[in-house]
Amino acid sequence: MKGFDFNTERLSEKITEANRKSGSISFLRLVIFLVIGVTGVLTISQTILWILPFFLFISFFVFSIQKYNFLKDQKSIYEALQLILNRAEQRKSRKLEEIEGGHEFQDKAHPFANDLDLFGDHSLFQLVNHTVSKKAKIKLADLIKSSFDQGNAKKFQEASNELSKIPGFLDAMESSGIAFYSEEKPSSNWQSFLGKKREIPVILTILTVLGPLVGLVLITLVSIGIIPGAFLGIWILLGLAPLGYVFKNLKEASEKLPSRMQLKAYSTWLFELEKMRFNSPLLKEKQKLILTEKESASQLFQQLDKLGLWIDNRLNILYIPINLLLWTDLLLARKLQLWINKHGEEISKIPELLEDWEILVSLGAFEKEVGTDCNLVWESKQILKCTEITHPLIDPEKAVSNDFQLGDLRNFILLTGANMSGKTTFMRTLGINAVMANIGLNPFAKEFTLGDVQLYTSMRNTDNLGESVSSFYAELSRIHTLIERLENGEKIFFLLDEILKGTNTEDRIAGSEALVKQVSKTSALGIVSTHDIELSALEGKIEGVENRSFHSEILDDTINFDYKLKVGPCPSFNAHKLMELMGIRFQEK
Repeated sequence: MKGFDFNTERLSEKITEANRKSGSISFLRLVIFLVIGVTGVLTISQTILWILPFFLFISFFVFSIQKYNFLKDQKSIYEALQLILNRAEQRKSRKLEEIEGGHEFQDKAHPFANDLDLFGDHSLFQLVNHTVSKKAKIKLADLIKSSFDQGNAKKFQEASNELSKIPGFLDAMESSGIAFYSEEKPSSNWQSFLGKKREIPVILTILTVLGPLVGLVLITLVSIGIIPGAFLGIWILLGLAPLGYVFKNLKEASEKLPSRMQLKAYSTWLFELEKMRFNSPLLKEKQKLILTEKESASQLFQQLDKLGLWIDNRLNILYIPINLLLWTDLLLARKLQLWINKHGEEISKIPELLEDWEILVSLGAFEKEVGTDCNLVWESKQILKCTEITHPLIDPEKAVSNDFQLGDLRNFILLTGANMSGKTTFMRTLGINAVMANIGLNPFAKEFTLGDVQLYTSMRNTDNLGESVSSFYAELSRIHTLIERLENGEKIFFLLDEILKGTNTEDRIAGSEALVKQVSKTSALGIVSTHDIELSALEGKIEGVENRSFHSEILDDTINFDYKLKVGPCPSFNAHKLMELMGIRFQEK
């Protein structure tokens, strides 16, 4: 297989040049086609000697088609590379509006997915996702939502770090997917078709040899005038029965075999993968599954592509007379079934393996485009510790970093602060970075240490009119699930934002205090944000509970925020001033 050019330099010039060459070859192809017609007429009307240039120009015509298709494919690759560069700039600047958000993967019932901007507009999915197939997108979403597993996380991290240092491979995999991959035909249909082994009747094998042989003899005898042309008509009539026998199978193959674009995507991906030498265990393991001892998987897909090309072009005006005279459909049907019997079952498993590579490429591309050099450390004990941590969805030039630690006798943080001071964003910063670590990405921090915990959040609790559920009841349901899991002995890091905000102040404070006391008796790590400064008195009364806060500075007509986490409770709040700035006039007493 001739490889494509995946170099990202001078893309505009390369696209222009590909267009120019394609135009020239397209014109040349038209001229050759006309010459084929002329030599064909001369062969029939004058002398059989014209058959030599006839077949010679057919060869030139086939070559011109191949050259034209290659240039067209290369142009698609260049355009895909340009799209990749544009998206990379959008991700770096965090302008994600034009990138697919994965809204369909949002899940209110999930332990943390709905609260941390993992999916939807301006989400982690937009930063990470470089997949092209639907199944790979689903697998990536499942990975993002997966329970925390340090063993898997370490494997993915080693793999993504290695891939991030091979930008040419990442560009080749992603651009060929964008340029060629198509889901025009459901993969389940053709995978099932390729998995069917069938016996080839002996009579079909005999006719496969007899058809072309007798056909060529008759054509030669008629051409030199030894027998009349009526014999060719009789031969064509005799061939209708065997050709009709294989017609159904070839029609089914045409309907169910992967589209040519799909096959091109698979063969290009496999060709690039087969060239690589990886070091990380996960990459080696995934590569080993697609490597075959004899013929490479990419060559097998190219063989299937060629068979598919002949099958799809059986109604071509040039093919029909050849088929009627030489019974080539018999040869084609037999060759296809032999290929399926030998390789079909093995090849039908490849697409699922390539979906895993789409995910690995996505992780490596994330690290290449927007990743950090975080020192990620995994601990067996329950701990969360980070230095200079920021939110990955905030422009790095504007993001404010913080240091934080939970564990080692500090298990519970009461987070207070003025409105808009950064409490919720900070909690989401911790949560989303923990998710990134779990899927093998470097968190946005100088150092990030994560222990053996599961993540649980309660932050975006909304009404559900269809289920007659209020936001307060939705929050209580989340808290109930948290308590159950903690009492069952699970090790959890939880984030509860604006706790019990749906009820009156007296009940909220009493309920919050009771919850803090109850949860502090478990092994959990957690943060509870609140506007109820009265809860800050729990520090010192309950072991492991400490206060942290975000502050604001109120000036004449503005409120300033530094978004820096501070020790202790918030000394003042700004709701009154914010309401004034929004036009609410308070009457002086």
